[in-house]
Amino acid sequence: MRIEHIAMYVSDLEKARDFFVTYLGGHSNAGYRNPRTGFRSYFITFDDGARLELMHKPDLHDDAKHPDRTGYAHIAFSVGSKEQVDALTETLRQAGYQITSGPRTTGDGYYESCIAVIEGNLIEITV
Repeated sequence: MRIEHIAMYVSDLEKARDFFVTYLGGHSNAGYRNPRTGFRSYFITFDDGARLELMHKPDLHDDAKHPDRTGYAHIAFSVGSKEQVDALTETLRQAGYQITSGPRTTGDGYYESCIAVIEGNLIEITV
């Protein structure tokens, strides 16, 4: 068994798609739109086959995302090396994204950084 895809609702669909394509090497499909409901989505596919569905619909509520809450905590992307973690973290910092931790080696041995990107949702960059 494998996870087929992960989905997340976003307020700014194009901005979210551009982030995953520009910074994390994802490939976007042409998108889907339901003219009756206003629902729109993109599937972002990564080189290893993992897929992320970005979705938008009218009247979404973007509640505060406290880091100590139940639910999904972050999406982690492996970039292959400590140097790549450092480089991508600095690229995202220069692009104006909030680095919430790292780069650092965690207590359980991961080298990572965590960035608040898509409307306060966290992305982890790791080896």
